[in-house]
Formats: sequence, C-alpha cells, structure tokens
Amino acid sequence: MQKLDLQQQIIGQIKAFNTIIIHRHEKADPDALGSQVGLAEIIRASFPEKKVYVVGTDPEGLDWLAKMQVVSDATYQQALVIVTDTANRPRIDDQRFDQGQKLIKIDHHPNDDAYGDIQLVAAAASSTSELIFDLQASTAELQLSTAAARLLYAGLVGDTGRFMFANTSPHTLNVAAELIKADFDASLINRNLDTLTPEQARLSAYVLEHMTILPSGAAYVVLSTATLAALKVSVAQAHAVVSLPGKIAAVTVWSVLVEQAPDNYRVHLRSKGPIINELAKAHDGGGHPLASGARAYSDAEVQTIIHELDQIAQNNK
Repeated sequence: MQKLDLQQQIIGQIKAFNTIIIHRHEKADPDALGSQVGLAEIIRASFPEKKVYVVGTDPEGLDWLAKMQVVSDATYQQALVIVTDTANRPRIDDQRFDQGQKLIKIDHHPNDDAYGDIQLVAAAASSTSELIFDLQASTAELQLSTAAARLLYAGLVGDTGRFMFANTSPHTLNVAAELIKADFDASLINRNLDTLTPEQARLSAYVLEHMTILPSGAAYVVLSTATLAALKVSVAQAHAVVSLPGKIAAVTVWSVLVEQAPDNYRVHLRSKGPIINELAKAHDGGGHPLASGARAYSDAEVQTIIHELDQIAQNNK
C-alpha cells in the first residue's frame, strides 16, 4: 500500500477515536521519545477535545525532553493505540499495547515483526520522527505545534547522529529546516544531546583505553557491571559511548557489550559500511543495517559475537 494511503488511514483513525494512547520502545532514545510525544503534541494541538496519553518508563537522562503518563487498564478499552519507533513486540515499553480497540505501528526499522492493524513502515527514513513530520505535513488537519517541532527535531538529530549518518537524505535536511522554523532553541537540543556527565566522560576514557581493535578493523569493548559500578555509570548512561569507537579511523565495525546482570549482555553493534543487522538477528536482536542491537546470554556468546563481527570486517576489506 502506498505511503499516502497509509497516512490517510492513520489520520482517519486518529479522528475516529476520542482516546489515543501512544507507546514506544523500551530504553527510549531521542527518536523514540521524539516520535511518541511529538505525535501526541500534534494530536493535542489539532484535536484539543481528545484524550492523548504517552506511556512507558521515564527515560534516564532524557527527562529534559519528555515525561511519561500513568494510564489505567480501563482507559485502553475504548482507545486507539499507536506504537512508534519499535520494530518488534517484545521491545514495546508497557506490554498493554494490544489492549486497545485498534493498533497502529509507525516505524523506520525493517518490518520483521509485522504487528498492528495499520503499519506505516519506511526503512529508508532517517527516523520515525521524520515519518511523524511527513504524516503531519500530509494534511492541513494536523497542526505542528512548537512543542511537537522541538520533539521531532530532537528525534531527527538523535537518529542521524547530528546528520553524520548515512541515513541522512535531502528530505531529512528539508524536514529539519521546516522544524527549526518553530520557536524553540535548536542549538540547546544539540548541546543537550552531546553533553556528557562527569561519569560518562570517565567511561569514555575507559573505552578508549580498553577497546580492542583487531587487524580486520573490527573493534570491541566489554563493560562489566563491576566497571560500571566503579565509574558510577548506569546501563542506560553507557549508551553515550556507543558511537565512540567509530571516531577511530582504523575501525570499520564495532561493538560495545554492556553487562546488565550475570550472563546477560546488551550488545550495541555499529558499522561504517559492512552490514551488521543480520548478526544482530542471530543473537536475539535486530535493527538497521549499520546500527543494531542484540543480546548475549553467556561469556561464550560474547566471544562468538566478537568472532562473527571480526569475520564481517574481514569479508569487507
């Protein structure tokens, strides 16, 4: 189905329901929050009479961007539920997403888990925030408030790495230009997204000192719970160093493996060119071709992932 047809269907459902509950993925990043709460602000500005809720765990370190709401189970009974920026159902924050009358998925990840009554999925888009802007721009019935523009801009900047990633298209830059016409401080958004706590700065130094770079161009670093505790950094805060290995010229693919509990690692995978999301899928994960996440459930699986990442780098030299 064409994108415009899907947009019209989604707008029709938004108009039809008086209660709308919007979800996004767990461990929210700027695009998850930007698309989720940005869409909520668009609907609130366009249809003030509707009840619009955003749910999930309040994100650590991003409370300056948005906060979540508490919604009762009963509220779902007559509600439209929209899930943004979430490729598969297990990653949806607040698993009541399937308790509404209708379910819509809006996402820019590969559609490996095709859930929802309506699915607006565009893997070529830079971000889900870009898709939400396009939805709003497709009709005069949806109003782009300043609050919404601020959130969507944060999501756009976050998922493009401040426009450094290959997912930045001419359309992405046009969207950014339209968003910053609104009355918010875009430079403050950029600074906030680039700011490290003192603890994260020390973690960055640790990563640079302890990272292993293999002859193939693959690099990795394992952050144990003991290391995080010693540096006073949470698992969520460790996300700030995921892009750091890519600043080194010799590195083409890399992984930051963060221990969350014994035999449970959150695996961040990134690449400057070689495709790494198939590796992620093989280890309980997925994502974009050059930016994915996975899980490892033992030290042996950690070593397997490192070996497979090395092979990908070797095969792409």
